[in-house]
Amino acid sequence: MSVTLGVILAVIGALVAAILAGLGSVFGVLIAGKAGTGVLSEKPQLFGRVLVLQALPGTQGIYGFLTAVILLGRLGLTGGNVPPLSDEVGWAFLGACLPIAIVGLISAIFQGRLAASAILMTAKQPGSAVRGMIMTALVETYSILALLISILFINGIPIQ
Repeated sequence: MSVTLGVILAVIGALVAAILAGLGSVFGVLIAGKAGTGVLSEKPQLFGRVLVLQALPGTQGIYGFLTAVILLGRLGLTGGNVPPLSDEVGWAFLGACLPIAIVGLISAIFQGRLAASAILMTAKQPGSAVRGMIMTALVETYSILALLISILFINGIPIQ
């Protein structure tokens, strides 16, 4: 059983989606967490609100992981079978993973920055936490769209 360049490219696409979107989430959650720890050191009663705001940038990593799982499942790699793929199909799968990889990376970082601001706003006005969550979730809209595009492309590429 030999692995074709097409298969290697498709697997690289899955890895890129999971790694870049995951890294974006790491940085986004870290940025929000720094603001959160400062707020909680003085107002520990805000833990629940701060936790939700800090967790929001973590979803892009989930989207990248989901994209990778969908692609590997589509290729049958989760069952141990390695299908022969042409180079063109491999490149197409790699390209299909780029929307969530790139948008997930960037949007998670910026969502983390906005979440940090929302956490600071919540510290000053605890009743405004929901407003901050809504504003922070708006950034996520674009990563959801990128996820949908990646999934549509992955499912639309003919394997044979």
